[in-house]
Amino acid sequence: MTSYQVRPAQAADAPRITDVHAASSHAAYESVVQEQPKVPPIEQRRAFWRDAIEYGEPLLQVALTGGQVVGFVGYDRSRDPKSKPTTGEIWALYVEPGSWGKGAGLALWDAAREGLLEEGCTEVTMWIPLVNERALRFAEHAGFKRELNTAKTAPVGGVKLEEIRLRRPLD
Repeated sequence: MTSYQVRPAQAADAPRITDVHAASSHAAYESVVQEQPKVPPIEQRRAFWRDAIEYGEPLLQVALTGGQVVGFVGYDRSRDPKSKPTTGEIWALYVEPGSWGKGAGLALWDAAREGLLEEGCTEVTMWIPLVNERALRFAEHAGFKRELNTAKTAPVGGVKLEEIRLRRPLD
């Protein structure tokens, strides 16, 4: 296991967050998505992450090793309709493929959990495509449980995939 520094994202991190997001998504879904997905232009994706950092929606933390961003987590209150105000959500958690299985994801999860607790949340959810077995194993390792009645179809990188909500208490 490598040790990671985790800190709030800064505006200068937006290009690297965009790159990590793209590389991780590509590696996770390349066997499922047979054709090139339609994604927004790179500058539009960078602008999205710059805005997220500037406005804190979602709150973003980055994991670094050797001064290089290798992963990020975005979290805030749950976006699900009818969720309790004390329910948080992991909006995004991505680690570059070369750092998979080395502890960056857990370091990011710990930072998000602490941030959500500070915001007064008592539980947290996350949505994961069913085809992303690595992400599902990670979430279950972190204590999340699948909510079987929540499966739905959602666009992921321009492709529609079935995803499921997972939940866990924050204590």
